[in-house]
Amino acid sequence: MLQVSELRAAVAAVLEGQHDAFLKIMRAYGLPVRSYIAAHVYHLDDVDDLAQEVFFVAFRNLADYRQGDDFGAWLRGIARKKVSEHFRKSSRRHKAMSRFSEEVAHALEADLERAVSADRAESIEVLLGCIGRLPERLRRVVRAGLDGDKPADLAGKLDTTVGAVYRLHYRANQLLRDCVRKGLA
Repeated sequence: MLQVSELRAAVAAVLEGQHDAFLKIMRAYGLPVRSYIAAHVYHLDDVDDLAQEVFFVAFRNLADYRQGDDFGAWLRGIARKKVSEHFRKSSRRHKAMSRFSEEVAHALEADLERAVSADRAESIEVLLGCIGRLPERLRRVVRAGLDGDKPADLAGKLDTTVGAVYRLHYRANQLLRDCVRKGLA
């Protein structure tokens, strides 16, 4: 930070037209301004852009700064306004992108539904064919799973253990997955 006398001299020099004197102010207050902004904004590029805007506004409005007031607080006030503007613009941009995405999805909905329906119908047809090719015992396990039967009930019907039903179910899923993958390829 600059001493009060150095700050006064730098401000006076800038106001008299010696614009290079503002570089001294920027060097002294650049890190605190960037730190303040970085505490509120995530992206480093945005931090740099906002800090640049803060110093631009400060330069333009330097005549409004009251000598003797805390210069850092004055800059933080400008930074606070710039951060608020940034969030308002980002929010509007995000809302606009959301609306655009919804409009595109709505416009393409019918085409996508037709494509999915065709794929779904083909997939179901292949799956039913694969289930038909399973051994009887595995077909019964798959059917019981689709019907929502409890593994314990199925174990009683198949005269086996619940653990064996789970192993049969796992094996049936593997065989169906491979069969469907080959059928759709």
